[in-house]
Amino acid sequence: MKETARPTDRAATNDDELRPGDELITGEAVALDVRPTSIILRAAGSIIDTVSYFILYLLILLAFFSTLAGDIDSALTQAVSITGFVFSLLIVPVLVETLTHGRSLGKLAIGARIVRDDGGAISLRHAFIRALTGVLEVIMTLGGLAATTALLNNRSKRLGDLLAGTYSQHERVQRNREVARPLPEALLPWSQTVDIARLPDRLARRVAQFLRQSAHLTPFTRERLAQTLAAEVSPFVSPLPDVPAEFFLVGVAAVRRERECTALLLERERLARLAPVLTGLPHGFPDR
Repeated sequence: MKETARPTDRAATNDDELRPGDELITGEAVALDVRPTSIILRAAGSIIDTVSYFILYLLILLAFFSTLAGDIDSALTQAVSITGFVFSLLIVPVLVETLTHGRSLGKLAIGARIVRDDGGAISLRHAFIRALTGVLEVIMTLGGLAATTALLNNRSKRLGDLLAGTYSQHERVQRNREVARPLPEALLPWSQTVDIARLPDRLARRVAQFLRQSAHLTPFTRERLAQTLAAEVSPFVSPLPDVPAEFFLVGVAAVRRERECTALLLERERLARLAPVLTGLPHGFPDR
């Protein structure tokens, strides 16, 4: 007997409903699904940045000692060392993050960017607060304080981010090389009339991940995950087909993909028709 994709309890908890702080609400009340950088990636980026700034500091000291040769005053050496330390580990990070709008060498390597809590670009004030606290939590404690703070919040914020009102946004999206599963023939009539409400992005990603990995799962695990996901997706779909749970998920993903592709093609056609009007010059301009 086939198991349908109908939910056993419509009041079941939806893991995909976003908790406060997991989504970004713009000024137009539009929810954006952004991905904070994980603590592992942040640690890798911080190591790259710290090493590069320390190399700059050593180059400054090397240039100083090679210039003065043997005539070195201890007070002058101490002053240059402190100045070079402040310049390399405070001023340079502030300038780099301000001029690149939240980027640095380490962040480029891991595909991240520092942004404000509202998603906007950081300013000099944010970069200065982050760099100043970074000397304490990253350099003086060897990253221990930063890691401890990052583990205590859902956006992996270190102390400097909490004080400045920023966080690290992961911008690098993994390239999808998988071939999408087509719509089953048994669901072709259903796909013509089905009403699929907008699925939450997190739930849609979980369905797509399950469909990519289903072939590598054991039959029991595959069926159990399919039924769980089908129960979460069902409140967004009407009518519900009388098919196994995995077929239902394949059908929802295929219909959603085809309709979004059609909408994008229609938008491209409209923009192509408007292109001559938007880019054209007045008749006879500039030779009138």
